[in-house]
Amino acid sequence: MKEAPVKVDHNGSWVVVKLGIGEDRIVIPTPLNQEILFTSIVDLAETRSTLIITVKSPKELVFRIKSVDKVLKILKRLILNSCDAYRLRAYFKAPAIRGGVMIQEARWEKGNIVIVRTGIWFINPAKQIFVSLLDVTAIEMIKTEVKGKSADVIRIDYTERGEVVSSKILCPVSTLQDLYRFLKGGNTEMEEKGIEFDATDKQVAMLVHSGVDSQSIENMLNIPHEQLDAIYDKFLGFEIAEVLITRREIKLNPKGVKNISIAIKTRLK
Repeated sequence: MKEAPVKVDHNGSWVVVKLGIGEDRIVIPTPLNQEILFTSIVDLAETRSTLIITVKSPKELVFRIKSVDKVLKILKRLILNSCDAYRLRAYFKAPAIRGGVMIQEARWEKGNIVIVRTGIWFINPAKQIFVSLLDVTAIEMIKTEVKGKSADVIRIDYTERGEVVSSKILCPVSTLQDLYRFLKGGNTEMEEKGIEFDATDKQVAMLVHSGVDSQSIENMLNIPHEQLDAIYDKFLGFEIAEVLITRREIKLNPKGVKNISIAIKTRLK
């Protein structure tokens, strides 16, 4: 088993450890002391050079790992080859359109489509692209021209750094229809409940999913706590989130200001 330096999230702090990497598992040493089989992984997401790994055990566990790009690429390849996911061989353009403009250098590439709980991966030896389902705005079956002939493809529209981006998937028609139903099925429950997210909602959801605390979210997105609380209420109302802790904001009253001032003056003497 090979080892690589990584940072792992432990109780809200990043701890440097030597991660053990095998062909079928990873081993996280103390303070986590976890051995994770790739086949036990039910979700893999990526945000800001952080891998978010969800493992099925007696209860689901979530691990967050940071490292250099080379190490993360190896981990993603090993996990995506074995984890619990819907996968198929296909051709894809990822991305094909950015900001409504065709990307001239985009070409059909052969690779794998891997669909996990929270997103879609486009992978081949050159690419490992993750699209969060929270960022997906539309999934359509369309006609396009491939090598001079009309062909059915799936187009996935999503937001990336504030821009609308589209990727396309090409495979045999029967497989394409199954894939289309599978992808649409992932959004069926939210559609039935009438759940709609704006750009800020999606950013907040991804940051929450990545383990970022409320104060940091407010600072990163430059939003007041009242707006963040309203977004949290929206998530709770749609039953897609649950309360971990209740945060309170306080201010000192005149009596408090007086006592604190006395205490500070006494300490400085």
